[in-house]
Amino acid sequence: MNSSSKTDTLLLANVSRRGLLKGLGAAGALVLAARWDLVTADVPKYGADAMPNGWVDNPNVFISIATDGKVTIVNHRAEMGQGIRTSIVMVIADEMGADWSEVKVKQALADEARYGNQNTDGSRSMRHFFEPLRRCGAAARIMLEQAAAQQWQVAVTDCKTTVHQVVHTPTGRTLSFGELATRASELAVPERQSLTLKTPDQWRYINKQPEQFPQGTTEKTGQPMAIDGRDIVSGKAVYGADVILDNMLFAVIARPPVYGASLQSVDASAALKVAGVVKVVQLPTASMPSAFAPLGGVAVVADSTWAAMKGRNALSIEWDNRSAGDNAHYDSVAFKAAMEAESLKPGKVARSTGNIEHALEHADRRLVASYYAPHMAQAPMEPPVAIVQIEGDRAEAWAPVQNPQATRDGIAGRLSLKPENVTVHSTLLGGGFGRKAKPDFVFEAADLSRIMAGRPVRVQWSREDDLHHGFFHTVSLDRLEAALNDAGKVTGWRHRSLSPSIMSLFAPDSGHMSDMELAQGIRNMPFDIPAIQQESGEAMAHLRIGWFRSVYNIPHAFAIQSFVAELAAAAGRDHREFLLELLGPDRQIDPRSQNESWNYREDPKHYPIDTARYRGVIEHATREAGWHSSSGSQRGPRRGLGLAVHHSFMSYAAVVMDVAVSDRGEVTIHRVDIAFDCGPQVNPERIRSQLEGACLMGIGIALMTQITTAEGKVQQDNFHNYLVPRNSQAPTEIHIHPVNDQLNVPIGGAGEPGLPPVAPALCNAIFAATGQRIRTLPVADQLQTAGATVNSRDNGHAVS
Repeated sequence: MNSSSKTDTLLLANVSRRGLLKGLGAAGALVLAARWDLVTADVPKYGADAMPNGWVDNPNVFISIATDGKVTIVNHRAEMGQGIRTSIVMVIADEMGADWSEVKVKQALADEARYGNQNTDGSRSMRHFFEPLRRCGAAARIMLEQAAAQQWQVAVTDCKTTVHQVVHTPTGRTLSFGELATRASELAVPERQSLTLKTPDQWRYINKQPEQFPQGTTEKTGQPMAIDGRDIVSGKAVYGADVILDNMLFAVIARPPVYGASLQSVDASAALKVAGVVKVVQLPTASMPSAFAPLGGVAVVADSTWAAMKGRNALSIEWDNRSAGDNAHYDSVAFKAAMEAESLKPGKVARSTGNIEHALEHADRRLVASYYAPHMAQAPMEPPVAIVQIEGDRAEAWAPVQNPQATRDGIAGRLSLKPENVTVHSTLLGGGFGRKAKPDFVFEAADLSRIMAGRPVRVQWSREDDLHHGFFHTVSLDRLEAALNDAGKVTGWRHRSLSPSIMSLFAPDSGHMSDMELAQGIRNMPFDIPAIQQESGEAMAHLRIGWFRSVYNIPHAFAIQSFVAELAAAAGRDHREFLLELLGPDRQIDPRSQNESWNYREDPKHYPIDTARYRGVIEHATREAGWHSSSGSQRGPRRGLGLAVHHSFMSYAAVVMDVAVSDRGEVTIHRVDIAFDCGPQVNPERIRSQLEGACLMGIGIALMTQITTAEGKVQQDNFHNYLVPRNSQAPTEIHIHPVNDQLNVPIGGAGEPGLPPVAPALCNAIFAATGQRIRTLPVADQLQTAGATVNSRDNGHAVS
């Protein structure tokens, strides 16, 4: 970074600038030459093995020790508020025996050949790197002990690492990490099979709450437990928008308002008269399917962002919608009606067990209901921004990206450069939620830097740009039908789900969800019902459909968990008892037995569908919330409890909401209880934070958040009409309850699984409070229009 004065004062620094072996060159730091091979290609690959470039556990890649004892640990994943920088340091520092106050972290460049997979999505960072990083730290610890044994000329078995030093146990002599760094750097990396990992009772940082966390043994003021927390709150941390380079130009882009539309004409004369505007550039329209390509349009390049924005406002543009086809007529209200009509037709069968037609025909009672969830935008607090500079046959980029390797490869392809000649610095993200896994905004900066003869160009998206031209969460219509016998038990279940597919970005649109999307709550549904049929109906994409936190689990959990509550009410049963009965006996289900082979790309043998873990979180959340079957879910006049549970990203989450609804339809959330089972918890404090964040995001999804379209254009502009929860709408209390946090199961994801059950739990609580069933998200003004008259306990779901 040429002129960002902030960078040199930060705890976090770029690896390439500082050098991995700070202050020592090749001598005096841990320089480990050995590399370990990955598993053979003949072995079926799951987990990190199945990801591009897999995993790396070489300590030479992640650890350096200076002669002053400072330990630097490299974070190769994207930090977007989930705390991965802290969690990675916790794992490595714990295994190697490092003192927290002597450790700092550096952000890795994009280089998956060196670091392993860097695509930070799918709640995979700890799931895929917990064990490799533990081995990495353990190898470093053993090498330090070997170095001490050599220096003292004693048996290595007499040398033990304590805290940032190695002790010769017979004599009590000590050598610090700094004193051992040079000698350790000359040793070979121990064989992986020879490593001994610490037992949980030896951990100082892993699985510790903040009050249990040692802050270091030195007198110096260390960082707080969040290793970058002080830099973030003090303004020292570098986000994408903080990067300033010498001789930099600034650009904003007028993009086609309809997905696939092209530029017909532009009059830039007024824009070029704006002080500071340097150039107006026409950019080609993305061809369909667009993948991560920029949308095209007209860029205004200036000497400041403000001048570029004023220049863009002065453009006179005519767009040609012919290339957009049906996208130009996309109306979200009409599309909802079309999906409802389509849902009456048979879809492609995704899973079939038993005879659904027989079950429905011979039911004592049948219930049908449809649920709708709208498009949404990720809307991170920091809108997309990127800077690219080209020098000769090399390019350098700075951007808040979740997928730096895809960014690097994409820039190389667009600029006809070798990938190794492209350097990508991943800054703090300021929120991601899936949006920043698509680096179209970085490619725009690369294209403009080339046009501007290699000068660094910063492309800045506004909030309006982000809401108008994002990669939107899919819209969904789910029609469910169930058969009940005279005992109130479910004997048949048909789920027909319609959603535009993310795969429409990459191939001609099939109109149906992919296996990956059907696996998110549908095919892996665990209910013990004799006849189940799940179908995918046709729904074409008319916007860029992209990943959104928890992805298709959101609409699927909303529909399924709402319908279960409706069935319980129709059967006159307690919701909690009814849900537990649907789960059936405790068992581990191989998802492949349900025609589900995706399983988040994890080995079904290690990650089966475990109904006992479902039961565990339901029982824990309801117990903590004070749910009593005898009194039902009502808590008083217009106040009630709502329950929902969902399994996603290899973790289990149950949510109970305590909600009151005023006569005017105002919702007050008194308390939320979330029971969460992700297995081992590396960083419980950050897991708690992510679940609290998921709760607030889920409240927004339930009550107010949506993207609508008319004539192919997004109608929301900013946070005045794309609504997210305000402080006054937050729950009075949120209680997080970890369940099964021992090491007896493989580790699960934490960033996304808390979100899907929030909206159905909230809507089920609204039903308990008012008797009004919410089947369309967001709730918006549905309660206000219903008024105080709604309290019938049966507001019209189809019953026969």
